[in-house]
Amino acid sequence: MKHYILTALFITSVSFAQELTLERANGLAGLPLKCMQQEFPNKMGQLIADASELGTPQQLHPAFYGCFDWHSSVHGHWSLVYLLSKFPDIDRKEEIISKLQVNLSKANIEQEVAYMSKGHEKAFERTYGWAWLLKLQLELERSPVAEVKKLAANVKPLADLITERYIEFLPKLNYPVRVGTHTNTAFGMSLAWDYAVYSGNAELQRVIKENALRLFKNDTDCPFDWEPSGTDFLSPCMEEMAIMQRVMPEKDFLKWLKGFAKQLFDKNYNWEPGEVSDRNDGHLVHLDGLNFSRAWNMYRLASQYPKQFGHLIPLANHHFNYSLPAIVDGNYEGEHWLASFALHAFEEKAYLSLKM
Repeated sequence: MKHYILTALFITSVSFAQELTLERANGLAGLPLKCMQQEFPNKMGQLIADASELGTPQQLHPAFYGCFDWHSSVHGHWSLVYLLSKFPDIDRKEEIISKLQVNLSKANIEQEVAYMSKGHEKAFERTYGWAWLLKLQLELERSPVAEVKKLAANVKPLADLITERYIEFLPKLNYPVRVGTHTNTAFGMSLAWDYAVYSGNAELQRVIKENALRLFKNDTDCPFDWEPSGTDFLSPCMEEMAIMQRVMPEKDFLKWLKGFAKQLFDKNYNWEPGEVSDRNDGHLVHLDGLNFSRAWNMYRLASQYPKQFGHLIPLANHHFNYSLPAIVDGNYEGEHWLASFALHAFEEKAYLSLKM
């Protein structure tokens, strides 16, 4: 009897993922609210040309100085804008709007643009922070909250600069970066593609598509067994699939995918989540992010191709459910960024629900 009960509990936990309720949204919103104006601890990514460039995080990055590092601050802002869009009655709504207005002021963004315009900072946050900034811009532009939507005009010059950087950089990249961390090429291209499509930027779409095909079209047999590396927070195999799913016609993509990840077509395929041994370790906790990365990409596959990949939904849920409880465990190492990863997985899961 005990065996059957445990089996039933396992099947339930694998088959069903948590929903993004108002209660959960309130909890997740509290994490970026807690750190978006918290200056320290802080990990700077600055290249210092001389002593005149020394400054505190807030002095250097008045918009995105909180939440430990620049990119985490950016996607923390995205989290709040996304939650405001989904939950008009979210707790602390006025506080969220007020903090967004302070951080994303015209003057603050102008200083961020000036920083990134330095000749020796052209690679600053390339391409992970770039990608999240474009995702933030997209969310600001489509926000139903008038006070928030107005902020899109402030951030647009920074989004324009990053767009120019993508167009300049991608053709120069002779080889893709396939790591499971910040510099992963495919992830950065995927979020940039979404922004390019939304904004109708044909040139950015062209550059991303041409270079994604150049860099990834000949790839075969992605080594799933090599995942995860010890501190991955992105799935290299799944993120490569994600950009190819975006830029290739359906027939071509499915043909490519059979050569790249044929195991995913197996209805009985199993893939265990990355196990986190110590969530007080800022690098080891990355594996929670990896689980969300796998989940959001499996949701996207199942959403567009339910016949071929509907069987991946329980597997995606299994990864999602493994790491979701860790977001509010009180450890700043994960708190300052993991809410955004969970919300991106919720976002892809929501699209899936609309189509199923």
